[in-house]
Amino acid sequence: MNLTDITVVIVTFKSEHKIFSCIDTIPEESKIIIIENSGDLKLKQKIEAYRSNIDCFLMSQNKGYAAGNNFGLNKVKTKFALVINPDTRLLEDSMKNFYTTAIENNDFWLIGPNQDFINYNQDGNILDVDNIKGYAMLFNMKNFNKKFFDENFFLYFEEIDLCKKIKDKSGKILVNPKIKVQHDGGKSVNLISSHELEKNRNWHWMWSTFYFHKKYKGFFLALLIIAPKMISAILKFFLYRLTSNRKKKEIYSSRLSGLLNSIKGKKSWFRPRLD
Repeated sequence: MNLTDITVVIVTFKSEHKIFSCIDTIPEESKIIIIENSGDLKLKQKIEAYRSNIDCFLMSQNKGYAAGNNFGLNKVKTKFALVINPDTRLLEDSMKNFYTTAIENNDFWLIGPNQDFINYNQDGNILDVDNIKGYAMLFNMKNFNKKFFDENFFLYFEEIDLCKKIKDKSGKILVNPKIKVQHDGGKSVNLISSHELEKNRNWHWMWSTFYFHKKYKGFFLALLIIAPKMISAILKFFLYRLTSNRKKKEIYSSRLSGLLNSIKGKKSWFRPRLD
């Protein structure tokens, strides 16, 4: 078993409180590429000093998950690349199971871990699925020709979009239920208040939802699909405005802003305020 065939790619944004516990679960044999979206030189130096086989690249501006991972994936020189979030931990023999699954299914495009799919079979057989979650994805690099995520997405739908493109090419996306990865979910950054984080998530959720549907179904059908969410957001905005619930009003205002910017064809520009 040659775990040097796997390079681990991690996009971070001031994730110092999580990244080192994540690194500790990665086998020493595997090279690690970290893309730090904050431009924090001291954090880069601290990360690279933590282990000799880590390369940490600073981005001049935060362009999000998709652009950061594209940058990192284009630095990979091994057969496989494991993209993980900084708030994940590889459990048990997960890296070995990723590698074994890849070698035994050499025509795959992506492999994901056990993600609690409802239809998991009880015998632990490998499943061919339509999509996997973005917090842990093993890439078969030979199939991608340096084309990975759509960088128009800043947050949400990046992996859904990627999986759709792969399936449109009849590519194979696998899940091995024996691969276990712990994901804390939404805890990669500790410098953003919970309210600012919620505003950020709501803005990008609506922006990305409309953009994704417009990309594959056209503008007018995307409008029809998003209309119930838009009406709901408008009603809740005025409800919370009337009841003087400032935080809830700001959240639904963010939803509407994200949607309107996406409808107008503007870029996914919103960034949360740091504490």
